[in-house]
Amino acid sequence: MSRDTVVAKRYAKALFELAEKQQAVAEVEGQLKLIVGVLEQDPEIEKFLSLPSIDPASKIAVLKAAFGDQVSALVLNTLEILITRRRQGDIADVYAAYTKVAGDSLGQAHATVYAAKALSDEELAGVAAQFGQVTGKTIIAQQIVEPSLLGGVQVRIGDRLYDGSLSGKLDRLQKSFKI
Repeated sequence: MSRDTVVAKRYAKALFELAEKQQAVAEVEGQLKLIVGVLEQDPEIEKFLSLPSIDPASKIAVLKAAFGDQVSALVLNTLEILITRRRQGDIADVYAAYTKVAGDSLGQAHATVYAAKALSDEELAGVAAQFGQVTGKTIIAQQIVEPSLLGGVQVRIGDRLYDGSLSGKLDRLQKSFKI
């Protein structure tokens, strides 16, 4: 486990504890998702945040102006700490760690469902329910269409991959022939 991952987990755990006290766990998660989404969509913002020649106070002022009414003071303070300590590159890792900590605490898990074709809402809910029984948690599923799977689905929950795809079965069959 890298040092950055450990650091991100510490920030996420501290943020979760504060959000839990304020009964704002889901809101904070949504706000972090918004920030990470903006950073992923616009690489210029990420570049701006990583420039050492720009004063951290200026970076924080820009973020407050951009996200002011959409993000709580709790999330803004966390961003301020990350930027002041030159850890702005860990924002996405903090979000990922936060969703895991929050999910574990609330009995939830996030799953990514890869399918050869788009699943209907009912099919996606069925997959989530089935894996909810397997894991003993409430599954929050998002889907990604991956035509190379040929058929079936792959489900990633945390660091586990459940492969029920046709391409996965063909790969396993091919490996069994190689003795």
